[in-house]
Amino acid sequence: MLAQMRHYPKFEPKDLRVIRKRVQEGIESQLLVIQTPFGYRRAAEMFLPEAEGSGAAILYVHWYEPESPDSNRSQFEEEAKEMARAGGVCLLVETLWSDRDFFLKRTQEDDAQNSMEEVVNLRRAMDLLLSQPNVDAQRFAYVGHDFGGMYGVLAGSLDQRPTHYVVMAGTPRFPDWYLYGPKLVGEAREAFIRQMSEIDPIAHIPNLAPAEVFFQFGTDDFHVPRERAEEFFASAKDPKKMKWYEAGHGLNEDANRDRKMWLKEKLGLR
Repeated sequence: MLAQMRHYPKFEPKDLRVIRKRVQEGIESQLLVIQTPFGYRRAAEMFLPEAEGSGAAILYVHWYEPESPDSNRSQFEEEAKEMARAGGVCLLVETLWSDRDFFLKRTQEDDAQNSMEEVVNLRRAMDLLLSQPNVDAQRFAYVGHDFGGMYGVLAGSLDQRPTHYVVMAGTPRFPDWYLYGPKLVGEAREAFIRQMSEIDPIAHIPNLAPAEVFFQFGTDDFHVPRERAEEFFASAKDPKKMKWYEAGHGLNEDANRDRKMWLKEKLGLR
Protein backbone atom coordinates (compact mmCIF):
# COMPACT_ATOMS: atom_id res chain seq x y z
CA MET A 1 0.00 0.00 0.00
CA LEU A 2 2.76 2.46 0.91
CA ALA A 3 4.66 1.65 -2.28
CA GLN A 4 1.69 2.79 -4.37
CA MET A 5 1.53 6.03 -2.39
CA ARG A 6 5.27 6.61 -2.66
CA HIS A 7 5.58 6.03 -6.41
CA TYR A 8 2.67 7.99 -7.83
CA PRO A 9 1.86 9.48 -11.24
CA LYS A 10 2.78 13.13 -10.88
CA PHE A 11 0.40 15.91 -11.82
CA GLU A 12 0.75 17.21 -15.39
CA PRO A 13 -0.76 20.34 -16.96
CA LYS A 14 -3.02 18.19 -19.15
CA ASP A 15 -4.76 16.97 -15.97
CA LEU A 16 -6.11 20.45 -15.22
CA ARG A 17 -9.15 22.25 -16.56
CA VAL A 18 -9.71 25.87 -15.53
CA ILE A 19 -13.45 26.50 -15.34
CA ARG A 20 -13.46 30.12 -14.22
CA LYS A 21 -11.14 32.95 -13.24
CA ARG A 22 -12.33 35.93 -11.25
CA VAL A 23 -10.57 38.92 -9.67
CA GLN A 24 -12.22 40.59 -6.70
CA GLU A 25 -11.03 42.57 -3.68
CA GLY A 26 -7.36 42.20 -4.56
CA ILE A 27 -7.31 38.43 -5.07
CA GLU A 28 -7.80 36.09 -8.00
CA SER A 29 -9.93 32.97 -7.62
CA GLN A 30 -9.79 30.02 -10.00
CA LEU A 31 -12.35 27.22 -10.12
CA LEU A 32 -10.55 24.07 -11.25
CA VAL A 33 -11.27 20.48 -12.24
CA ILE A 34 -8.45 17.98 -11.76
CA GLN A 35 -8.27 14.63 -13.53
CA THR A 36 -7.08 11.92 -11.13
CA PRO A 37 -5.13 8.79 -12.13
CA PHE A 38 -8.11 6.72 -10.98
CA GLY A 39 -10.61 7.67 -13.68
CA TYR A 40 -12.62 10.31 -11.83
CA ARG A 41 -12.30 14.08 -11.50
CA ARG A 42 -12.12 16.32 -8.48
CA ALA A 43 -13.02 19.99 -8.13
CA ALA A 44 -10.72 22.49 -6.46
CA GLU A 45 -10.42 26.22 -5.98
CA MET A 46 -7.30 28.35 -5.88
CA PHE A 47 -6.92 31.82 -4.40
CA LEU A 48 -3.95 33.96 -5.41
CA PRO A 49 -2.80 37.48 -4.57
CA GLU A 50 -3.40 39.90 -7.43
CA ALA A 51 -0.10 41.66 -6.73
CA GLU A 52 3.05 40.09 -8.12
CA GLY A 53 5.80 38.71 -5.92
CA SER A 54 6.95 35.51 -4.27
CA GLY A 55 4.18 33.96 -2.19
CA ALA A 56 3.87 31.19 0.38
CA ALA A 57 1.77 28.14 -0.50
CA ILE A 58 -1.05 26.70 1.63
CA LEU A 59 -2.95 23.49 0.88
CA TYR A 60 -6.26 23.32 2.78
CA VAL A 61 -8.08 19.99 3.27
CA HIS A 62 -11.49 20.07 4.93
CA TRP A 63 -13.17 17.94 7.60
CA TYR A 64 -15.99 15.39 7.47
CA GLU A 65 -19.19 16.31 9.27
CA PRO A 66 -22.24 15.36 7.20
CA GLU A 67 -24.55 17.60 9.23
CA SER A 68 -22.41 20.67 8.60
CA PRO A 69 -22.78 22.83 5.47
CA ASP A 70 -18.98 23.32 5.34
CA SER A 71 -18.10 19.62 5.16
CA ASN A 72 -16.45 20.36 1.81
CA ARG A 73 -13.78 22.62 0.37
CA SER A 74 -15.81 25.71 1.35
CA GLN A 75 -14.74 25.20 4.98
CA PHE A 76 -11.55 27.19 4.50
CA GLU A 77 -12.73 29.57 1.78
CA GLU A 78 -12.78 32.75 3.88
CA GLU A 79 -9.48 31.87 5.53
CA ALA A 80 -7.89 31.21 2.13
CA LYS A 81 -9.08 34.59 0.87
CA GLU A 82 -7.54 36.30 3.88
CA MET A 83 -4.27 34.46 3.34
CA ALA A 84 -4.27 35.36 -0.36
CA ARG A 85 -4.72 39.03 0.52
CA ALA A 86 -1.71 38.60 2.82
CA GLY A 87 0.37 37.18 -0.04
CA GLY A 88 -0.35 33.44 0.07
CA VAL A 89 -1.31 31.11 -2.78
CA CYS A 90 -4.01 28.79 -1.43
CA LEU A 91 -5.52 25.60 -2.86
CA LEU A 92 -8.75 24.07 -1.51
CA VAL A 93 -9.47 20.55 -2.73
CA GLU A 94 -12.41 18.21 -3.00
CA THR A 95 -11.88 14.86 -1.24
CA LEU A 96 -13.37 11.43 -0.81
CA TRP A 97 -15.36 12.73 2.16
CA SER A 98 -16.75 15.77 0.35
CA ASP A 99 -19.66 13.42 -0.36
CA ARG A 100 -21.74 13.69 2.82
CA ASP A 101 -22.85 10.06 2.42
CA PHE A 102 -19.35 8.70 1.87
CA PHE A 103 -19.12 7.07 5.31
CA LEU A 104 -22.42 5.23 4.86
CA LYS A 105 -21.47 3.96 1.40
CA ARG A 106 -17.99 2.66 2.27
CA THR A 107 -17.05 -0.55 4.07
CA GLN A 108 -13.77 -1.60 5.66
CA GLU A 109 -13.00 -3.49 2.46
CA ASP A 110 -12.78 -0.10 0.70
CA ASP A 111 -10.72 1.81 3.23
CA ALA A 112 -7.20 0.77 2.24
CA GLN A 113 -7.75 1.45 -1.47
CA ASN A 114 -9.56 4.71 -0.72
CA SER A 115 -6.68 5.77 1.51
CA MET A 116 -4.09 5.05 -1.16
CA GLU A 117 -6.03 7.08 -3.72
CA GLU A 118 -6.53 9.99 -1.34
CA VAL A 119 -2.83 10.25 -0.53
CA VAL A 120 -1.92 10.15 -4.23
CA ASN A 121 -4.50 12.87 -4.95
CA LEU A 122 -3.09 15.03 -2.14
CA ARG A 123 0.46 14.66 -3.41
CA ARG A 124 -0.70 15.65 -6.88
CA ALA A 125 -2.45 18.67 -5.33
CA MET A 126 0.95 19.61 -3.89
CA ASP A 127 2.41 19.29 -7.39
CA LEU A 128 -0.23 21.65 -8.76
CA LEU A 129 0.15 24.21 -6.00
CA LEU A 130 3.93 24.32 -6.17
CA SER A 131 3.86 24.60 -9.97
CA GLN A 132 2.26 28.04 -9.74
CA PRO A 133 4.43 30.97 -10.83
CA ASN A 134 6.06 32.94 -7.99
CA VAL A 135 5.29 30.34 -5.31
CA ASP A 136 8.06 30.03 -2.73
CA ALA A 137 8.43 26.28 -2.15
CA GLN A 138 10.38 26.97 1.05
CA ARG A 139 7.21 28.40 2.62
CA PHE A 140 4.59 25.69 2.20
CA ALA A 141 1.93 24.85 4.80
CA TYR A 142 -0.54 21.98 4.86
CA VAL A 143 -3.72 22.63 6.87
CA GLY A 144 -6.11 19.74 7.49
CA HIS A 145 -9.09 19.15 9.78
CA ASP A 146 -10.26 15.68 10.86
CA PHE A 147 -9.62 13.25 7.96
CA GLY A 148 -7.98 16.18 6.17
CA GLY A 149 -5.30 16.34 8.84
CA MET A 150 -4.84 12.60 9.14
CA TYR A 151 -4.37 11.99 5.43
CA GLY A 152 -2.08 15.01 5.34
CA VAL A 153 0.18 13.35 7.90
CA LEU A 154 0.33 10.23 5.76
CA ALA A 155 1.01 12.21 2.58
CA GLY A 156 3.64 14.31 4.33
CA SER A 157 5.41 11.23 5.62
CA LEU A 158 6.11 10.34 1.99
CA ASP A 159 6.57 13.88 0.72
CA GLN A 160 8.88 16.28 2.50
CA ARG A 161 7.81 19.41 0.62
CA PRO A 162 5.53 21.01 3.26
CA THR A 163 7.48 23.07 5.77
CA HIS A 164 4.61 23.55 8.24
CA TYR A 165 1.47 21.63 9.22
CA VAL A 166 -1.70 22.42 11.11
CA VAL A 167 -3.46 19.22 12.22
CA MET A 168 -6.94 19.98 13.52
CA ALA A 169 -8.89 17.44 15.59
CA GLY A 170 -7.27 14.37 14.07
CA THR A 171 -7.20 10.95 15.68
CA PRO A 172 -4.02 8.84 15.70
CA ARG A 173 -5.45 5.72 14.02
CA PHE A 174 -7.87 5.29 11.13
CA PRO A 175 -9.76 2.39 12.79
CA ASP A 176 -10.70 4.81 15.60
CA TRP A 177 -13.30 6.10 13.14
CA TYR A 178 -13.56 3.51 10.37
CA LEU A 179 -14.73 0.96 12.93
CA TYR A 180 -17.79 3.10 13.69
CA GLY A 181 -19.39 1.04 10.95
CA PRO A 182 -20.14 -1.35 9.42
CA LYS A 183 -19.69 -3.46 12.53
CA LEU A 184 -16.74 -5.85 12.58
CA VAL A 185 -16.08 -8.42 15.30
CA GLY A 186 -13.51 -11.04 16.16
CA GLU A 187 -10.74 -11.87 13.71
CA ALA A 188 -12.22 -9.68 10.97
CA ARG A 189 -11.90 -6.66 13.26
CA GLU A 190 -8.36 -7.54 14.30
CA ALA A 191 -7.32 -8.15 10.69
CA PHE A 192 -8.62 -4.73 9.70
CA ILE A 193 -6.73 -3.04 12.53
CA ARG A 194 -3.54 -4.83 11.45
CA GLN A 195 -4.04 -3.87 7.82
CA MET A 196 -4.54 -0.18 8.58
CA SER A 197 -1.68 -0.01 11.10
CA GLU A 198 0.73 0.36 8.18
CA ILE A 199 -0.77 3.74 7.35
CA ASP A 200 -2.07 4.97 10.71
CA PRO A 201 -1.12 8.64 11.23
CA ILE A 202 0.57 7.90 14.55
CA ALA A 203 3.09 5.70 12.73
CA HIS A 204 3.92 8.48 10.29
CA ILE A 205 3.73 11.71 12.29
CA PRO A 206 7.42 11.46 13.32
CA ASN A 207 8.41 11.54 9.65
CA LEU A 208 7.09 15.08 9.19
CA ALA A 209 10.17 16.48 10.94
CA PRO A 210 11.85 18.87 10.44
CA ALA A 211 8.53 20.49 9.43
CA GLU A 212 6.82 22.25 12.34
CA VAL A 213 3.42 20.89 13.41
CA PHE A 214 0.65 22.81 15.19
CA PHE A 215 -1.99 20.51 16.72
CA GLN A 216 -5.43 21.93 17.57
CA PHE A 217 -7.87 19.93 19.71
CA GLY A 218 -11.24 20.49 21.39
CA THR A 219 -11.80 19.68 25.06
CA ASP A 220 -15.31 18.40 24.29
CA ASP A 221 -14.54 16.32 21.19
CA PHE A 222 -16.34 12.96 21.29
CA HIS A 223 -14.33 11.70 18.32
CA VAL A 224 -10.90 12.55 19.74
CA PRO A 225 -10.68 11.88 23.50
CA ARG A 226 -7.88 13.65 25.33
CA GLU A 227 -5.77 10.52 25.74
CA ARG A 228 -5.74 9.94 21.98
CA ALA A 229 -4.85 13.55 21.30
CA GLU A 230 -2.01 13.47 23.83
CA GLU A 231 -0.69 10.21 22.34
CA PHE A 232 -0.78 11.69 18.84
CA PHE A 233 1.07 14.82 19.94
CA ALA A 234 3.67 12.84 21.90
CA SER A 235 4.50 10.81 18.80
CA ALA A 236 5.42 13.88 16.75
CA LYS A 237 8.96 15.21 16.80
CA ASP A 238 9.99 18.75 17.58
CA PRO A 239 9.33 21.44 16.53
CA LYS A 240 5.70 21.02 17.54
CA LYS A 241 2.95 22.83 19.40
CA MET A 242 -0.44 21.80 20.80
CA LYS A 243 -3.33 23.97 21.92
CA TRP A 244 -6.68 23.04 23.44
CA TYR A 245 -9.96 24.89 22.89
CA GLU A 246 -13.23 24.78 24.78
CA ALA A 247 -14.99 23.30 21.78
CA GLY A 248 -16.16 20.12 20.12
CA HIS A 249 -14.86 18.41 17.01
CA GLY A 250 -15.48 21.49 14.86
CA LEU A 251 -13.25 23.67 17.08
CA ASN A 252 -14.14 27.39 17.31
CA GLU A 253 -13.28 30.96 16.38
CA ASP A 254 -10.39 31.06 18.84
CA ALA A 255 -8.83 28.14 16.98
CA ASN A 256 -9.41 29.90 13.66
CA ARG A 257 -7.75 33.07 14.94
CA ASP A 258 -4.74 31.23 16.38
CA ARG A 259 -4.24 29.19 13.23
CA LYS A 260 -4.28 32.24 10.97
CA MET A 261 -1.87 34.11 13.22
CA TRP A 262 0.47 31.12 13.35
CA LEU A 263 0.42 30.66 9.58
CA LYS A 264 1.09 34.33 8.92
CA GLU A 265 4.00 34.35 11.36
CA LYS A 266 5.59 31.12 10.14
CA LEU A 267 5.09 31.80 6.42
CA GLY A 268 6.03 35.46 6.53
CA LEU A 269 2.64 36.70 5.35
CA ARG A 270 1.76 40.32 5.94
